[in-house]
Amino acid sequence: MSSVEEKRQQYLEFWAARDTELLAHREEAYMVGGQKQIDRLAAQGKMTVRQLINRLIDPGSELFELGLDAGYNIGYPEQPHIPGGGLVTGVGQVQGKDCMIFGNESRMSAGTYFPITLKKHIRAQRIAEECNLTCIYIADSGGIFLPLQLHTFADEGMFGSMFYNMTRMSAKGIKQYTLSTGGNTAGGAYIVYLACQSIMIDKLAFAFLAGPPMVKAAISEDVSAEDLGGAYVHTQYSGGCDHFVETQEEGIDRLKEMIAFDPPQSFHHHRCESWLEPRSDADELMSCMPEDPYRHINIHDVLKCIADDSYFQEYKASYAPGRGDTLICGKIWLKGMPIGIIAANKSGIIYHEAARKASEWVVRCGYDKTPLLYIQNSPGYMVGKEEERSGIGKYGADMVRACACVEVPKIQWVIGPDHGAANYGMCGRAYRPRFIFHTMRARTTVMSGKTAAFILESLERKNKEKMGEKIDEDKMHEFREEIINRYEREGHPYFTGSLLYHDGIITWAESRDKLARAFELSLKKPIPESNFGNFKF
Repeated sequence: MSSVEEKRQQYLEFWAARDTELLAHREEAYMVGGQKQIDRLAAQGKMTVRQLINRLIDPGSELFELGLDAGYNIGYPEQPHIPGGGLVTGVGQVQGKDCMIFGNESRMSAGTYFPITLKKHIRAQRIAEECNLTCIYIADSGGIFLPLQLHTFADEGMFGSMFYNMTRMSAKGIKQYTLSTGGNTAGGAYIVYLACQSIMIDKLAFAFLAGPPMVKAAISEDVSAEDLGGAYVHTQYSGGCDHFVETQEEGIDRLKEMIAFDPPQSFHHHRCESWLEPRSDADELMSCMPEDPYRHINIHDVLKCIADDSYFQEYKASYAPGRGDTLICGKIWLKGMPIGIIAANKSGIIYHEAARKASEWVVRCGYDKTPLLYIQNSPGYMVGKEEERSGIGKYGADMVRACACVEVPKIQWVIGPDHGAANYGMCGRAYRPRFIFHTMRARTTVMSGKTAAFILESLERKNKEKMGEKIDEDKMHEFREEIINRYEREGHPYFTGSLLYHDGIITWAESRDKLARAFELSLKKPIPESNFGNFKF
């Protein structure tokens, strides 16, 4: 075996091990509370929320889960670890229609809402609105997690925003359905009341503005949960709920019956009826990825592993050799869909020539309504006197403007460094990609740890020199290593995923299917015209 083959085998084994670790990481969110919580729910006549979702979606289909990494070791003093963020969100096919499903994870603090739970819920609602997806709420929540009410109750993006989003989507014709499988107290009751149609389960589901203890305290009235806000109350008396069922199974079946009457969904793009799989597989993809995220890659090796028949039509392939080719632009077919590509190549450092080429390409894709896949592997834009005089600021700004203004569906896939303004120009979270996925190689921070350590150490040295203090080189080494380690920890996809900076970490083997599915969902809504404003080409 040659040294090149040995290195490729080393990369393959390294990334296969990281993806195995990732799959184990997911299991904790799947099994919140372990068997004990499953047994507790079974004693109440309940399935877990994941069991309910599996029963709801069409046979043979899978939940396209989002935000699974949320809440891991998030560090709230009252609840430092919330695997999955206390909520299941994802797109599932129900009666052949793609629906955004929200399921309260009652195995975690009775399904109450932490700040990260709200962020996950509202993120899924945004995706549903942008992709024109019916929403299904499987509701079993105690409402706000009271010790963190300051961070969950009164501001924009907090608890009330869930209901605002429900009503706005309903007004646009995006159906909102609720199956209440447990208690929905105070503001949480609006999940039942605001739905286009809602279902409650006899003796399992409850909805009220104040529960029995609060009613007792407020007006000295003794009342059971069932008589205060049970399924029979809201289907026979208040009219707050539309359908009465006796079991969870019956509730799921009723949901399916309702959704069957909804019109079929449209696909607003052209697509080939058939396509060829890539000539290179996931093993080949892992084999071309250095373990160190800052080592150069050949993005063409990546593209041939995700594109139909490994075909890539490149735009301006020979423009500005050595500088214009640190960003690669062009088109691929992805499961029959034409997709525009902007991908960081080699070192990923963006020179003004590369920025100019990328901006032009985004504008062209905007005008011909081609969806865009940003493959991020860039440590940032090039700096220095020559580059500034050549217009890196201007062309970098054009790249940011193009990314912000283009109206086609955009998806970001991070396979390496994701730093500085390159995060913006390459469609980071602030630039509203429909979906954003990371790999285990992704590192998202304002700059690399080594760069940050150099800057901060230089400042520390200058401050000590000004004060006439002697510099302890051992302590400086410790300081430098501490910064590097901190940036590595905070830029790791587990950490960024726990804060929902992306929609999920995906394995290399999943990448093609996940990206294609994301584009399928993004194209459920017509693409508007793009207007790019004041460009400075």
